[in-house]
Amino acid sequence: MDFQILISNLTNPTLLFFLLGIIATTVKSDLEIPQSSSKFISLYLLFAIGFKGGQELAHSHFSSEILYSIILGLLIASLIPIYTFFILKRRVSISDAGAVAATYGSVSAVTFVSAVSFLESQQIAFGGHMVAVMALMESPAIIVGVILMMQYDKEAKKEGSMRSIIQHSFTNGSVLLIFGSLIIGFIADTKQAEGIKPFTTDIFKGFLALFLLEMGIVTAKRFSAFRQYGLFLSVFAILIPATNGCIVAFASGLVTESVGNRFIFAILAASASYIAVPAAMRLAAPKADPGLYIPMALGLTFPFNITLGMPLYYAIVQHF
Repeated sequence: MDFQILISNLTNPTLLFFLLGIIATTVKSDLEIPQSSSKFISLYLLFAIGFKGGQELAHSHFSSEILYSIILGLLIASLIPIYTFFILKRRVSISDAGAVAATYGSVSAVTFVSAVSFLESQQIAFGGHMVAVMALMESPAIIVGVILMMQYDKEAKKEGSMRSIIQHSFTNGSVLLIFGSLIIGFIADTKQAEGIKPFTTDIFKGFLALFLLEMGIVTAKRFSAFRQYGLFLSVFAILIPATNGCIVAFASGLVTESVGNRFIFAILAASASYIAVPAAMRLAAPKADPGLYIPMALGLTFPFNITLGMPLYYAIVQHF
């Protein structure tokens, strides 16, 4: 791992605001981001990254690489829940195993946004189609996780049918906004799109810093509730994402030679959803404990990826 890249990432202002949020909670400060403001900022980040991706996609030619990238993304999102489920079901209930497996097979839009910020700091471009890949990777993991739960816990009564769960996974607000923004960015007139560039680009990192400040506050609160589950799941929440990220950092070279695209693939494989999956699991797995899979994703995996994970995956795609 390049030590300078690691130091640069650890001293990134957006990451430092994340650490400030953790410190604020630790010292029991009353610092908080109002919920309405937090929701607006998260909507803004999804809108901005989707729109910019659509604009980049509009100026790129459709190629076999784009098709193969989509296939690889769907494959990653489908396979990760399967093997993680069988690791987990020996230690936790079937419902919890399915929910955690879906969490780690799905992706984190906020981690994706942080990865984009990392690439920009390194002045490395990535394809606009990677936004579409990210949006498409949200749902397969949820579907696979639910199928596994139904297969191994037949006595459990699900509150929603498979059809309603699939529909919910595709109409989830974060998925719909980023995919919709991607399409709008793709079809929007270039000259007209320039008019909102200051909003989608210039203030992006400032809003990201504020959002990560709130993520730090939430992370510190969630992590305390997770301690009761022991060492195994703590190790899982770091080792499994790191393994996924490293493997895909290598394997993505079969699909694309772009350092930026390979890095994005690695971070998508390593990330864990704490927005789309919890919303879907309320329907699919009411017995699953949100105090397990949300703190795992937000309290351990997310901080690992934005501190040590990103420099690690970047070093792999650069040297291999």
